[in-house]
Amino acid sequence: MNKYETHCHTAEASACASAPAEQQVKFYKERGFKGIIVTDHFLNGNTTAPSGLKWEERVNILCSGYENAKKAGDKIGLDVFFGWEYGYLGADFLTYGFDKQWLIAHPEVMDMRPNEYFDFVHSEGGFISHAHPFREDWYIDHIHLFPRKCDGCEVINSCRKPIENEMAKLYADKYGLINTAGSDNHHANQARLSGIETSETIRDIQHFIEVLRSGNYNIFDENY
Repeated sequence: MNKYETHCHTAEASACASAPAEQQVKFYKERGFKGIIVTDHFLNGNTTAPSGLKWEERVNILCSGYENAKKAGDKIGLDVFFGWEYGYLGADFLTYGFDKQWLIAHPEVMDMRPNEYFDFVHSEGGFISHAHPFREDWYIDHIHLFPRKCDGCEVINSCRKPIENEMAKLYADKYGLINTAGSDNHHANQARLSGIETSETIRDIQHFIEVLRSGNYNIFDENY
């Protein structure tokens, strides 16, 4: 089975991450993963891209962690794919299906309210999974749920408390959301990792979405 990380960050683009892209790539390769999806915080979240820069310059920073990871992964045999984590008042949504050129062409996404953003992503062929939907923390005023706007839900997040993951699983199953899992790794030092495993090798991010929609995968949650 091929193991894939669906949710990780790099120091290049996520202000809350300490591990550079190359370190993350080595971390996952050493633990037998086939690939990772770099999902740094979007430009409306905890990004390293200053707000005063031009749109394309900000996108370049957002994509820099993925690009560095892709170069490192190509050298040592780890597949690396691109996504991002869109934020709204403490709620986060993993967005898959696009590339840098798509982002450069669509600066209007920064001005969209969440429902408008979700609809636009879907109209363009993208996929949205609600990351750690029942996360509780000091900076989160209250939990925001969009069950009719998300394709999937992260039912296991390695950084969250058991009750938060249990609630996420209940929520996903009640609303018929596709189950996903991810480590939310920021520091390349986690002992517990989660993600999906497949019998087939994922070719690209669109193929990843096809695998999720097909259900031909398992979720894993393990200590390393």
